Amino acid sequence: MAFDTDSTAALAALIDYAKKAGADAAEASLAAREAISAEVRMGELEGMEREEGRSVALRAFIGKRQAAASSTDLSAKGLQALAERVAAMAKAAPEDKFCGLLEERYLAKGPAPDLEQSDTARPTPEQLLDLAKSCEAASLAIPGVANSGGAGASFERSTFVYAASTGFEGAESATSYSLGTQPVAEKDGEMERDYEWRTKRFLADLPSPEDIGRIAGERTARRLGARKVASTKAPVIFENRLAGRIISPFFSAISGASVARGVSFLKDKLGQRVFAEGFRIREDPFVKRGAASRWFDGEGGAVAPAALIEDGVLTMWLLNASAARQLGLEPNGHATSGHGGPPGIGASNLFVKPGAEDLPSLMKTAGKGLFVTDMFSPSLNMNTGDWSVGVAGYWFENGAVAHPVSEVTVAGNLLDIFARLRCGADVDTRGSLEIASLIVDDLAIGGV
Repeated sequence: MAFDTDSTAALAALIDYAKKAGADAAEASLAAREAISAEVRMGELEGMEREEGRSVALRAFIGKRQAAASSTDLSAKGLQALAERVAAMAKAAPEDKFCGLLEERYLAKGPAPDLEQSDTARPTPEQLLDLAKSCEAASLAIPGVANSGGAGASFERSTFVYAASTGFEGAESATSYSLGTQPVAEKDGEMERDYEWRTKRFLADLPSPEDIGRIAGERTARRLGARKVASTKAPVIFENRLAGRIISPFFSAISGASVARGVSFLKDKLGQRVFAEGFRIREDPFVKRGAASRWFDGEGGAVAPAALIEDGVLTMWLLNASAARQLGLEPNGHATSGHGGPPGIGASNLFVKPGAEDLPSLMKTAGKGLFVTDMFSPSLNMNTGDWSVGVAGYWFENGAVAHPVSEVTVAGNLLDIFARLRCGADVDTRGSLEIASLIVDDLAIGGV
């Protein structure tokens, strides 16, 4: 990808101004975003928004002191003022012995690969409005669906350019297109909501609005007639579209920053079996059209495919430069851009190895239990892994759905849950985490 000359020139000037103001080293970034969205409800326009923004950010170092800030003023005078302000802040900041730019040997090198992150399609506001209306209309056509929480369609284009006084320069540009709706089903005074929503890098990869609306409507109508269940222990299956929420605490817990602070329930588990035998989670930042693809991390670091969990064993922490220094390890390409603050930590595209059983087979094998299709108000103790969450879904018996369920909680310790998780075969591909439905036996269910 060719760099935007104006953007790289602005960042180079910003770094130069920072050095003239007394900084030993500095990094700068530019973020630009344009977005259009349309929202409808019951076929009528609810709102139309257009956003455009462009900002620069600087992080400067003076010895072992650092400071960062951002600005929307990209004029020469504005850049100089930002650099002088950040340098002054750094001089007054407390020392941080772990701060500093990423060492040059860890930087991404070579030409940027084409990860197909940016589409040329530019839908007009009117086209987005038509997509949202068609999506909602398809959901309202499903028997039992009598109302709508609304539908929306949006387009976004973003650009990120990063430069450091080490000489590194990198740029990324991406588009995203989203479409979804939230129908409301009603019967005998009872109301239920559900949704379907999709986001893709390329417009042509989005399912049709009719398909999205139909799925949302059918899903919502099936929830009518929900009952409570008695508190018990039983197998629980988490639907693929939300299964990632169960293991999302895992990614927080293997963040090097959390481990270094000692606030992770996995802080002593590196190299140990955390998930069941055969369980595998891999990461690949180079997936074409992937939702979280990238060729350099938030500090300009090299990225690479990796197995985070191999045969159930935890193989690595997610590290940026600061966390790596704290733990005495090498950074591994998991910095996220601070853009006005220190870098964070995060993963790219994630893939959980699917199992062999489809959803009906999982239910048949389990016999009876809870099939979770919605989760809300989670509670997690990051030090111990104790976890609970409100859920809704379906009770199944004899391997088949018996009736909808609401006002239920499930709870347990994530170390115990992870050790017993099994994957289905029905992989969901809607986001940066591709995962199938997950089942855990004998989980505590709180009902009436």
